[in-house]
Amino acid sequence: MQLGVDFGTTRTIVAHADRGNYPIVTFSDADGDAHEFFPSLVALRDDQLVYGFEALASARRGAPLLRSVKRLLGEPSATADTPVRIGPATFPLLTVLTGFLGALRTALGSASNIAAEFRAAKAARTVVSVPAHAHGAQRFLTLEAFRQAGFTVSGLVNEPSAAGFEYSHRQGRTLTSRRNQVLVYDLGGGTFDASLVEVAGTRHEVVGSVGVNRLGGDDFDQVLAGLALEAAGATGLDEAARRQLLDECREAKERLSPQSKRITVEVSGQAVTVPVEGFYEAARPLVHASLDAMAPLVAALPDEVDTIGGQVAGIYLVGGGSGLPLVPRLLRERFGRRVHRSPYPAASTAIGLAIAADPASGYSLSDRLWRGFGVFRELDGGRAVGFDQLVDRDTMLPAHGELTVTRRYRAVHNVGWYRFVEYADVAPDGEPRGDLAPFAEVRFPFDPSLQGRYVLDAVPVERWDHGPIVEESYRIDPHGIVSARITDTATGYSQVYGLGN
Repeated sequence: MQLGVDFGTTRTIVAHADRGNYPIVTFSDADGDAHEFFPSLVALRDDQLVYGFEALASARRGAPLLRSVKRLLGEPSATADTPVRIGPATFPLLTVLTGFLGALRTALGSASNIAAEFRAAKAARTVVSVPAHAHGAQRFLTLEAFRQAGFTVSGLVNEPSAAGFEYSHRQGRTLTSRRNQVLVYDLGGGTFDASLVEVAGTRHEVVGSVGVNRLGGDDFDQVLAGLALEAAGATGLDEAARRQLLDECREAKERLSPQSKRITVEVSGQAVTVPVEGFYEAARPLVHASLDAMAPLVAALPDEVDTIGGQVAGIYLVGGGSGLPLVPRLLRERFGRRVHRSPYPAASTAIGLAIAADPASGYSLSDRLWRGFGVFRELDGGRAVGFDQLVDRDTMLPAHGELTVTRRYRAVHNVGWYRFVEYADVAPDGEPRGDLAPFAEVRFPFDPSLQGRYVLDAVPVERWDHGPIVEESYRIDPHGIVSARITDTATGYSQVYGLGN
C-alpha cells in the first residue's frame, strides 16, 4: 500500500495509490459521519492526551485543546524536548507529535474507508511532507514522529513540490515544450510556500522556492474573529468561547464564494454580521505578505514570460487558505498571469505525495535545500567572529545516499568555536539574514591534550602557529537534513554533530 500524508496545521489529509488513481482517504468520527481529513487537534482529557475527532469532542465538553501543533515545529528553537503546554499539563513536543500520528495510524486501520486494506497490507510505503522552507529540526522531528508512530517513511517531500506532481498529473494538458513551468502558490492553515517547478514528462525539477513560516488560514480566522468581536461590541471572551468563535470563523470563511456579500457568525450567542469587503480589506495585508514573498520567483522568470503565459503554464493555487476568493483576485492584480485553482486545494499536497509514493507513477523530483547552512567562527584569537557559508540554499538534494561537502585547513587556535546555523538568505556583505535557526554550538579541541575533554567552556582561545590539519565534512541526506563531522587529521580525533545524534 502506498500512502501520501500531508500533516497540516488544522487538518491532516491522506491519499493512497489505487491503480493509477490517488483518492483521498475518508475518516469516520464518533457519530459515523465521514470526513476527508483527520483533525490536527490534541486535547487533554482526564490527564490523558487524545487526538483528532476525539480531541474535538473532548474540547466541546470543556477539555483543554491545542490547535496548530505544526506551527510549534516551525519555531527556530524547536527540539524534541520543547515543552508544549495543554491546559495545566506540559509534554515534550516529540511526544505530542508521535501521539497524534499514532492516533492517525490507528484511525487508518479502524475508522477509515481503507481500514481493511490498511490492516491487510504487510507494509505501507508512506511519503510525508514539510514546508519547503522547513529547517533541519522541523524535518528531523517530522520524520522521527512518523517513524515512532509506526509508519514506514519512504520519502519526505516539500509541500509545493508535491502539489506540482498533482498539477502535472491532473492538468498535464496545459504543459507543453514551451510552457513547461508551473508556479505553485501553497497557502495552508499555518504556513505559506511557493515553488517554481519545471516539468518534462514525469520529471520535475524545482527551480526556486520561498516561504513564510507563520502565515496561513489561522491568521485569516483571527482577523475575522477580531472583526466579529468589534461588531458585537465585545471586549473579550474566555478560552472556550474564543475557540468556538474561531471554529465558526473558519467555517464561515471556507463557505465564502465570489458572490458573497456578508458573513454571519455568533459571538457569545449573539449573531453578528461582517461585510465581506470589510473582511477582505482587513485580510488584504496577509495576502500581500504572501505575494511579496513570492515576488522573487516571478522576478526571476524570463523576460518573455508575459500575461498570456510565456514559459509558465500558470500559477497553481493549493492549500486550504487559497480557497478565499480574495487570493486569486489579488494574484491576478499583482502578476497578471493565468491562475489555476486545484479542484481539491486542501488535498493537492496529499495527492502529490501519494503519486510520489507510487513506484508505478514513474514520477521523479529534483529538489533543493532552500536553506543555507553556515557557521560563525572565532577569529583573531577569539577577539572577532566571522561567518562562513558552508552549503548554499540552492544545493540540489541527492536522490539517493548523501551529498558530501568537505573542507580542509590548518587550525590556528587551540580550540575551535563553531556556531552552526541554518538561514534563509545572505546579505550582500555575506552575513546571514532572514529566518535564522540555530543548529549546534560546538567547541572542538585542536590541542591534543584537550581531546577527550568534553567541557571546554572555560578553556581560553589562544592563537597557535602549529595547529593540525582539520577536516570538516558536511553531509546532506535526501530529506535535506545536514550533519557535520570535524576531524583532527593528525590524531584521528573526530566528533559528529547532527540532529538526533
